[in-house]
Amino acid sequence: MANAYFPAPVENLIDWFARLPGIGRKTAQRLAFHVVSMGEEDAKAFAAAISAAKQEITFCKTCQNLSASEVCPICSSAARDHSVICVVSDPKDVAAIERTAEYRGLYHVLHGVISPLSRVSPDDLRIKELITRVSAGGVSEVILATDPDTEGEATALYIARLLKPLGVKTTRLAYGIPMGGHLEFTDELTLGRALEGRSEI
Repeated sequence: MANAYFPAPVENLIDWFARLPGIGRKTAQRLAFHVVSMGEEDAKAFAAAISAAKQEITFCKTCQNLSASEVCPICSSAARDHSVICVVSDPKDVAAIERTAEYRGLYHVLHGVISPLSRVSPDDLRIKELITRVSAGGVSEVILATDPDTEGEATALYIARLLKPLGVKTTRLAYGIPMGGHLEFTDELTLGRALEGRSEI
């Protein structure tokens, strides 16, 4: 229900901000008021940035990460080790690992984890694309870097079973990351050590 204190356009803007993950009603109000107080040009630029991100960003055909081109810069880089693939749940996890400067291989983004409670099955993830990549050859190791929680573990074990017949080395991040933790909130040192101490499963 609209708040009688705010004009309808402001209330609508608050509602949209409140739909964002981690944004409560009070924060949504502050963001909405900030946008309303912007100059005309800044407001238009902000709206254009949202529109451009939605229209121009796609998924890399190789790793499924967010990209502005058919193949992302990481997959197209000759400086990366194309024989190693690090499997993560979300694009933000790629950024977390890249910040460590410890990893020089490629990635594969699943866009979620297996979660029966949330009705997310293996078919809802980009697992088939991963198996196709590995089956094509040239991959010596797959690092399973899903979060060390129940759903992340279940997803890693499911993928490990699919990879086993392909004969590729499959490893899991070492438990430098606390159980129930999330990659995006892990500091660079801990995440770097977890990469270095990964173990085969």
